Amino acid sequence: MNCHIEIYLEGRWQTAATFEPYTSSLEKGAEGASRLEYDVDYAVANLNSPNAELIPGLTVGFELFRFATWPPFLIDLLPSGAGRRAWLRRMQIAKDGPQVDWHVLVKGTGCPPGHLRIAEAAQPPPPDQFKNGFPRTDILEQREDFLEYAAERGAHVAGASSVQGEAPKYLLVEDAAGMFHAEGALSDDKAARFWLVKFPRGERTNARNQQVLRNEAPYLEVARQFGVRTSAPLTYENNTLFVPRFDRVVEHGKVIRHGMHSLYALAAIPGFGASVKHDVFCRALARFVSDPVQELREYILRDVLNLALRNTDNHGRNSAVLRIAGQIALSPVYDIAPMFLDPEGINRVTRWEDERPGSQPEWARICEKLSFSLDPRETRAWIASLSDNVKALPDVMRACQVDDEIIERLAIWINDVAGGLANAKP
Repeated sequence: MNCHIEIYLEGRWQTAATFEPYTSSLEKGAEGASRLEYDVDYAVANLNSPNAELIPGLTVGFELFRFATWPPFLIDLLPSGAGRRAWLRRMQIAKDGPQVDWHVLVKGTGCPPGHLRIAEAAQPPPPDQFKNGFPRTDILEQREDFLEYAAERGAHVAGASSVQGEAPKYLLVEDAAGMFHAEGALSDDKAARFWLVKFPRGERTNARNQQVLRNEAPYLEVARQFGVRTSAPLTYENNTLFVPRFDRVVEHGKVIRHGMHSLYALAAIPGFGASVKHDVFCRALARFVSDPVQELREYILRDVLNLALRNTDNHGRNSAVLRIAGQIALSPVYDIAPMFLDPEGINRVTRWEDERPGSQPEWARICEKLSFSLDPRETRAWIASLSDNVKALPDVMRACQVDDEIIERLAIWINDVAGGLANAKP
């Protein structure tokens, strides 16, 4: 029992490796033992090439890799949350659990984000009645034919969090005529733009769920003003958020697929996402990114902003690296929203090793611990200099059209965050 991992490299899909979970632990799903080996022809053509690695650090060669669990980069490919539930319905599996992980892997990973996929999950062209795609209005109105089509084509993607009731998300591609298709249902030469389309989490008519989704676009603009690496603006309409994809680029009629890996995968954290400290992710970034100083500062800047804006759902699958032209760096920020408003109550997921819930991080101590890549004194001075930028956030939020209620609720907290940053001054 095995499957084949394909990588989009040099403008085409190539068979890169064979993955095999051990039959004796198949019922454990992603927690079961497994093995992986690169395809011989692929290894010969790409021996020791970093660009050809399935995940940075998994050297291309003839070695048989054995894992105590499934390799973490495969978990990035698996639908979870709302997407997983859609796949279970489609496969008519009534009971979820680790015993169905293998079935989801070989069925639901035909078009995940990034440049990897499972060959067995790639789908044939859609039936004739779906070939013309759907207009934007069908998505906005969540019409039955679009939802049926999305379910049939497996357009659902991972609900990013481990809590229940995640936002339903769809990976869609728009053609030159403005019609929308499930990714994988349209040939690359007809693709114009790639989208992630999101609906509210949980109960869609819940005012808080709608408010969280509605403010994701303004939050991204606040991040842009704050100096965080961002991509194109988001569009919100009728409880629907259109997110331009940054792991797909259309140039001269060709689709370029960038490698994309969550920080869980980069740091080799097994399973679906245990609580991991920022320190662990920083060490992984320092090991693999092309410019550790720049990327660690970017990572800190994002955490400061997440802290100030109370984007509490900051786990390792809500951050990722991109691999572009041989360079590895943090992707543009995504899934940044006022998650403290979520009705299910999401506490700050990822913290620093010495951070206590309800207290500001001890930035001076954090800087000392990051001395493997950053000069502690310089970093402390830089972090302290961010205090004024944080104090200005309420005005920036108003200019970016964040809801007044959110600004009012965060005002005192933002001052506390600014004070904590100022205390880092050497």
